Amino acid sequence: MKKQMLANRVQSLTPSSTLAITAKAKELKAQGKDVIGLGAGEPDYNTPQHIIDAAYDSMTAGHTKYTPAAGLVTLKQAIIDKLKNDQGLYYGLKNIIVTSGAKHALYTLFQVILNDGDEVIIPTPYWVSYPEQVKLAGGTPVYVEGKETNSYKITPEQLADSISEKTKAVIINSPSNPTGMLYSRDELAELGKVCLEHDVLIVSDEIYEKLVYFGETHTSIAELSHDLKEQTIIINGVSKSHSMTGWRIGYAVGNKDIISAMSDLASHSTSNPTTTSQYGAIAAYSGTQEPVEVMRNAFEERLDIILPKLQNIPGFSCLKPQGAFYLFPNVKEAAIRTGYTNVDEFATALLEDGNVAVIPGSGFGAPDNIRLSYATSLDVLEEAVSRIHQFVETKLAK
Repeated sequence: MKKQMLANRVQSLTPSSTLAITAKAKELKAQGKDVIGLGAGEPDYNTPQHIIDAAYDSMTAGHTKYTPAAGLVTLKQAIIDKLKNDQGLYYGLKNIIVTSGAKHALYTLFQVILNDGDEVIIPTPYWVSYPEQVKLAGGTPVYVEGKETNSYKITPEQLADSISEKTKAVIINSPSNPTGMLYSRDELAELGKVCLEHDVLIVSDEIYEKLVYFGETHTSIAELSHDLKEQTIIINGVSKSHSMTGWRIGYAVGNKDIISAMSDLASHSTSNPTTTSQYGAIAAYSGTQEPVEVMRNAFEERLDIILPKLQNIPGFSCLKPQGAFYLFPNVKEAAIRTGYTNVDEFATALLEDGNVAVIPGSGFGAPDNIRLSYATSLDVLEEAVSRIHQFVETKLAK
């Protein structure tokens, strides 16, 4: 009898809905179809030139060897300065690990804090990789619904009700992927009280912190008190803020013991984040921030123009996001009225018949929604929304 080749822990993984729809869109494009993809989770801007120059200069200067597993001291110092200047947070070098992207920071964190059966509270809608990373570490995802009537955010009461003796951590993603919603300072303070009362670790995913619109302000829960700072692991990186998705530089900041364990694990897995990318990240944080603001302004303009057009589509209900670069409309009514059993079927038909690729919300724990990225040109966005509107109207007319 043949032995099972795959480990049990990977056989339970759910394939990424984002990658699946992207692959289907590429297949249709290869067949000659004019497909517009709105699934991208990355800015359409190139990495700012001063960052590219710094990375190039580092290579020509011979900085092409291993670095410490937890990252270059100079990059850690740049992160320390950023946290102090942006959020008034003070950390030391031993409180920081630089990783191969924020996703790697999250993965490594769960590996070092979770034992089999430990629970992690994940508000829905959620980023697709949270549950899978928790499961890979032997943990159990516990889902708490962020209701549309509460802007897809959970309440302190919901959080308290979901905590058990096995609860190890809660994930707070603000601004959120996929909803773009932002927790206010007061909302974070109330959630923080519950976490402190029950000794629950806070995993604060702040990867979209620089992409906030219409005068709103991003707050890290770690800013609110010394106790909350001690209870929080901040996850961040340069991927979204500085359009450096392919460079793979993220980091985790917080408790020294946790960071030390993450560093030890990284030393046996990745050795170190890519050296050249680390020098680029130093320039990202120590150099001009003007390109970040230029991109943020462009995203805000696109959102302002596209949102009303999307809200005008029959059967679409879409809240106004405050950050990130996603729209997350509830399209259940549109799906039903156009003859589909569910939103997944609607999204597939929209791709095949309407030539627009969107991500079904089922992959984010919100099966009534779809996610659209507005990290693409305004012309393309307007054409895509026009196609979606036409697709719905055509189906309704039949």
